[in-house]
Amino acid sequence: MSGSGFLHRPSRRTILTGAAVAAGGAAFPSPLLALGRRRPETPSGVQSGDVGADRAIVWSRTDRPARMVVEWSTTESFKKTTRIVGPDALGDADFTARVDLRRLPAGEDIFYRVSFQDLRDVAAVSEPVVGRFRTAPAKRRDVSFVWTGDTAGQGWGINPDFGGMKGYEAMRRTKPDFFIHSGDTVYADGPLSETVDLGDGRVWKNLVTEAKSKVAETLREYRGQHSYNLMDENIRRMNAEVPMFAQWDDHETTNNWYPQEILDLPAYREKSVALLAARARRAFFDYMPIRIEQRDPQRIYRQASYGPHLDVFFLDMRSYRGPNSANLQTTRSDAAAILGAEQVRWLKRKLLDSRATWKVIASDMPIGLEVPDGTNWEAVANGEDGRAKGREIEIADLLRFIKRREIKNTVWITADVHYAAAHRYHPNRAKFQDFDPFWEFVAGPINSGTFGPNALDMTFGPKVMFQKAALAGKPNASPLDGLQFFGHVAIEGRTGVMTVSLKDLDGADIYKVDLNPKA
Repeated sequence: MSGSGFLHRPSRRTILTGAAVAAGGAAFPSPLLALGRRRPETPSGVQSGDVGADRAIVWSRTDRPARMVVEWSTTESFKKTTRIVGPDALGDADFTARVDLRRLPAGEDIFYRVSFQDLRDVAAVSEPVVGRFRTAPAKRRDVSFVWTGDTAGQGWGINPDFGGMKGYEAMRRTKPDFFIHSGDTVYADGPLSETVDLGDGRVWKNLVTEAKSKVAETLREYRGQHSYNLMDENIRRMNAEVPMFAQWDDHETTNNWYPQEILDLPAYREKSVALLAARARRAFFDYMPIRIEQRDPQRIYRQASYGPHLDVFFLDMRSYRGPNSANLQTTRSDAAAILGAEQVRWLKRKLLDSRATWKVIASDMPIGLEVPDGTNWEAVANGEDGRAKGREIEIADLLRFIKRREIKNTVWITADVHYAAAHRYHPNRAKFQDFDPFWEFVAGPINSGTFGPNALDMTFGPKVMFQKAALAGKPNASPLDGLQFFGHVAIEGRTGVMTVSLKDLDGADIYKVDLNPKA
């Protein structure tokens, strides 16, 4: 797979004038147009991701075999730059490439520009594309991030008449330090139609590509799901300004999948979910600005530290699970897994080692909401309201560990269920009671159908503190109805107080709560 890359927040002026700035710098001579050469293009813009105190990933994509070149600076003028000649973007990675920038200064704005040098005509160099991001602070300061999930699902894709995927612009306007995509980054199982009649005189109009006209099965088709989303100018603008930490869930591959599954669906010629998931994972790594772990290049779960107040633990509830079932196993086993033994051990160790004020657990699925898969169960809950069984056993073990090791200030964030909610879990309401109270916040969708609300499973004692979902009897509400949501977290540097807000499509608060850290 291609290397790994990062990004940050460029001002609108910087984005628009970055080419002129670069042309005046020392990076590349550029009488290319006068010579009649066609430059390489960068159709998907730039992205940054997996940013820390001293490193980050910068990603981009071109249209031909070309060498990636990244320049970065601590000034918007690029007066003094560090230049990295990166990897070659080749067809076997869909002409994507990334660079892992290292030895960056902590807590500073980093400006970067990406160019591609044509490998067939080395004098032909693309116009540079500019981005920016801020590295994690070494000292306490205010920190904020946004999260959501569910992009281009249930038939709702890029609608130029609607202004495209406007939720991304609302997130960008909050000027967060980073963005967590909690999964369903694409809908590989959701073909789009050019028009959708809403039945009330309104019509949704989709931009449709070849890859989005059928379910994805080949590697090319899976990559086409990601390149489709990057056609949206709201996404590209946000990607150039806000670094991303990407997770995945089911729709990157197919609905409600598990590794052992054999499909029985007429839309699929390929029936092996293991093979489909391998192709989907490759496309995910090709297109996301994720740092690839050399010792385990398939791994998506990871930790990020963003200053003294914040550690984030990104889970993968999809890759290591047992089959979806009645979810009533009474002992731990591979069949009852949702995280898998190795990921649970990793998470316990990282939580125990964390010295951050807040430990945010970014899960791709909720804990206490019932999420059915036909007559089986798709998430953790099993709808029984009793003692922990099935996948609940792993979660119970984790919550018990957190309590007994006195790990303070854990907060869970998630998406998946296509509505916004705040849940407070408490042992006094629970059937399993060996845990400390905690919050779970649900956000999304950001450009998909709105559903919900889901029923609660009382094994861990959740209480709905807030929820906003589709109107009763009207599931799969389109983005035209405005029921698109994201979450925003702000941590005050001086006090460590965490403010969690759930926001709508316009960025307005629909719920807000302040959480005080425990010593």
